[in-house]
Amino acid sequence: MLERYYRELLNFCARMVRDPHAAADVVQESYARVLAVRNSGQAMPEPRALLYQTARRLIIDRHRRQAVREHDDIDGLSDDAQPAAPSHLEPESLYAHEQHARAIVATIEALPPRCREAFVLNRFEGLSHQEVADRMGISKNMVAQHIIRAVLACKACEDALNGAPRPGKQEQ
Repeated sequence: MLERYYRELLNFCARMVRDPHAAADVVQESYARVLAVRNSGQAMPEPRALLYQTARRLIIDRHRRQAVREHDDIDGLSDDAQPAAPSHLEPESLYAHEQHARAIVATIEALPPRCREAFVLNRFEGLSHQEVADRMGISKNMVAQHIIRAVLACKACEDALNGAPRPGKQEQ
């Protein structure tokens, strides 16, 4: 089998990869894999077809690996061509998110104590309105009012941060 198909398979691979050394490597690996199949005791009714199929798959894998490796050297690119960092990692974006978080925290801290407590228990600790009411010793409706007030305060803070006009204020 080795001598019978070697030259034929080598010519086929050389035409496919256009590099005689790479073609020889593909043929060698193809033979090694086919011989491993034969030595494992599996039936091999068409050794030539198996050799060609193995060689084709190896060539495809080789092309895929080359495509992954082919890229521009990032250090050789000009400053304008350098890829940008993800926007969430940019210093300005990090700073803006930090400022946003501080503004929301300040808004929550500025709420009346009972309102803040109900809001924190519900939104941050995950308690239901009834559980908050039981813990605070107030009605479920009062809990809902506290949470609505806090949500509206946070929404107003968000709107202010995003530059949305406040209701009742006309733009000039």
